[in-house]
Amino acid sequence: MSILESIKSTSEDGVDIGKKYIDASYEYSKLKTFQILTYSLSTLSKLFLIGGLLSTGLIFLSVAGAVALGDYLNNMSLGYLFTGLFLMIIGLLIYILRKRIDKKIIIKMSAQFFDSKK
Repeated sequence: MSILESIKSTSEDGVDIGKKYIDASYEYSKLKTFQILTYSLSTLSKLFLIGGLLSTGLIFLSVAGAVALGDYLNNMSLGYLFTGLFLMIIGLLIYILRKRIDKKIIIKMSAQFFDSKK
C-alpha cells in the first residue's frame, strides 16, 4: 500500500503546484492588463492634452502669419491663401509619409507591449 499512498501524495502535490501556477498566471495576467491599460490611458490623455494645445497654437500662428503675410503683400486675401496652401502642403507630406509613421509607431508600441523582460 505504500506505493499507492506515494502515488496519491505525489498526485496531490501535483494538483497543489498546478493550482499555485494557475493562480500566479492569473495574477500576472491581471497585472499585465493593468499595465497595458494604464499606459494606453496615459498615452491617450497626453495625446489629447498636448495635441489640443498644439492645435490651438497652430491656429493662432496661422492666423498671425496670414495677417503678417497679407500686410507684407498689401493683400490680406493672398496672405490667407499662402498660409492655407502651406498648411495643405504640410498635410499632403504627412499623408504621403503615413506608412513610415505607422511603421515607426508599430515598432515602438510592439517593443513596449511585447517586451519579455517586464
